[in-house]
Amino acid sequence: MFRFNMLKLRSSSLRSAAALISPAAAQPRVHLSTGPQQNHTTFYEFRTYCIRPDQNAAFLKLTNEKIHLRTAHSKLIGYWGVEYGGLNQVFHIWEYDSYSQRAAVRSALSQDPSWISEYISKAIPMLTSQDNEITYLVPWSRLQMPPQEGGVYELVSYQMRPGGPAVWGNAFQAAVTSHDAPGYGKLVGAFHSEFGQLNRVHTLWWFESADQRAEVRHKSHSDARVVAAVRNSVVHLDSQKNKLMFPCPFSPMK
Repeated sequence: MFRFNMLKLRSSSLRSAAALISPAAAQPRVHLSTGPQQNHTTFYEFRTYCIRPDQNAAFLKLTNEKIHLRTAHSKLIGYWGVEYGGLNQVFHIWEYDSYSQRAAVRSALSQDPSWISEYISKAIPMLTSQDNEITYLVPWSRLQMPPQEGGVYELVSYQMRPGGPAVWGNAFQAAVTSHDAPGYGKLVGAFHSEFGQLNRVHTLWWFESADQRAEVRHKSHSDARVVAAVRNSVVHLDSQKNKLMFPCPFSPMK
């Protein structure tokens, strides 16, 4: 979970002063302090499917027609086609209340004849790979709907250096929230990985258009507030990547 421990040692000068009081007081004291923790069980499964180039249109058409068979079992947050940052890909997010709920959903799907015969048996041959990742919202973020329908979404994935949020959490939050301001994009949610690549965090943004996103990007380069926040965060960063995505017609989040 999104939790960490920090060890705090009193300085040698304080220990020396304490030794004058009693021998026991001279022993180093270790205090455990706990940072932000996950206080709920809801998690989000990120799924990325790579589609055979000649089957991209057919896959999207089939999914549009049959997605109701899947959403009858659990909650779909959004479903997007990747336009930049990955070709012939779709990305979707599913919400679960617990791991037992997800296990029950997967079991029910495996026994759902309509889902298997009308969708899975036809969709699987169209795919070249599937990938999933279990994520939680970071403690300071909440899932938000975009201000209006339409527009584009950007998924930015950051591979942070090992050490956890005890090391980079505050700097990362400052860098992200510096962009979540009037005149910039709209932060839909910030997530951290639980299963998949560890020390990875994601931000999902909404923009009015790809051109507006480009304008915002240019604007941020000359915004001293944003530049300072990003500079303090990137020292903890190993790598990052992003995808610009368009919501599918059947996506709840448009």
